[in-house]
Amino acid sequence: MVLVITEPVKSLSKRVCVIGAGPSGLVSARELKREGHKVVVMEQNNDVGGQWLYQPNVEEEDPLGKTKTLKVHSSIYSSLRLLSPREVMGFSDFPFTAKEGRDARRFPGHEELWLYLKDFCQVFGLGEMIRFNVRVDFVGMVNDDTTDDDDDRMKRWMVKIVEKETGEVTEEVFDAVVVASGHYSYPRLPSIKGMNLWKRKQLHSHIYRVPDPFRDEVVVVVGCSLSGQDISIELVGVAKEVHLSGKSLDIPPGLSKVISKHQNLHLHLQIESLEEDGRVIFEDGSCVVADTLLYCTGYDYKFPFLESKGRVEVDDNRVGPLFEHTFSPYLSPSLSFVGIPRKLIGFPFFESQGKWIAKLLSGEITLPSSDQMMQSIYDFYSSREADGIPKRNTHDIADFNYSDTYADYTGFPHLEEWRKTLCKNSILNSIENLETFRDSWDDEDLLQETLQDPYFSQLSTP
Repeated sequence: MVLVITEPVKSLSKRVCVIGAGPSGLVSARELKREGHKVVVMEQNNDVGGQWLYQPNVEEEDPLGKTKTLKVHSSIYSSLRLLSPREVMGFSDFPFTAKEGRDARRFPGHEELWLYLKDFCQVFGLGEMIRFNVRVDFVGMVNDDTTDDDDDRMKRWMVKIVEKETGEVTEEVFDAVVVASGHYSYPRLPSIKGMNLWKRKQLHSHIYRVPDPFRDEVVVVVGCSLSGQDISIELVGVAKEVHLSGKSLDIPPGLSKVISKHQNLHLHLQIESLEEDGRVIFEDGSCVVADTLLYCTGYDYKFPFLESKGRVEVDDNRVGPLFEHTFSPYLSPSLSFVGIPRKLIGFPFFESQGKWIAKLLSGEITLPSSDQMMQSIYDFYSSREADGIPKRNTHDIADFNYSDTYADYTGFPHLEEWRKTLCKNSILNSIENLETFRDSWDDEDLLQETLQDPYFSQLSTP
């Protein structure tokens, strides 16, 4: 083991560890760098991209992802295309424009977004800050001998990393840690009667890549999410039968059109039980003998490396307590999280998070008191409960106004109206036209007007 000890940084420039070189980690690193901090990005894979770094080889991964440490981070499948149009996805000063010789479609495949992130990394000189092929094994406070009433905001952090190729372990001390490790890797599984006794193939969509292995099979897709719908559409071309199981038979028009078009695609209510002989019994009383169960049931937030002494925990997929989904009231700003919220326009939001963290660490701005942050968190939890939102959906925002309110903490620009409108239009189009919305739309006039915005004339090439 190699132990690296550094003296505390006495200036307002902090030594910061960013965990993850996906979109949220890269833009956070850039904002920290701009603010004058010394940044080290720890990335477990051999390139940037996070989820968007496609990993085709999944044979060594547990099919249901039940191991503590996953071998595969990305859950991207080969045919995946973006759900949102490229115009809305770029960072505030780096538009996601089409490049000659690359995938120029408005809803491109996943590789195009990965290349965009590589361009971003190159243009802003982030590569020199990134350590590849290292796994963060442990993050914990140094000399945690203070109480929550003391000034925990000056804490330092021990980060233990493991070189994936050699197994060499290194420990380093940082003034702050930014967790940007993503939340689409650890499978979230349902609890189904007989699940552990069902002897046939079961896997989570985390390791789904291509449809060929399911040729001529009877496949039950569990979960009517967007990924469940997307994968089911792909499977009907090779599988004998595809049975899509969801919470309700009240489905969007686009999915109804798909089901009516394919005779081998069937919709059911949730699974009531699994039988040892291969039968899958649904709540609606129907039954099929299946070859494979494919769970498209979402993902869990997990931070197996983090030891916060109970100050930050995951309870039924609620990470908390976190002020504005970012800061622990008793460990901020030295510990922060980027990319926790879901169902919003991600890249600009991650950017605003990174900017807030960077300015807090440099002392340019401050947070409310710990008590004020806790009260804000309790008020937020109460409002979610009053709205009937389950705890597991705490971080599902689905509100453009939240992004603007968040931006006001640092003076970050609000989302442009064209960005909001184009995003809404694509969502509505996908609801009505599930199979075709990525290639056919009715807001072309708005799109052409939008492309004249000065935003799209900014530098976006290496």
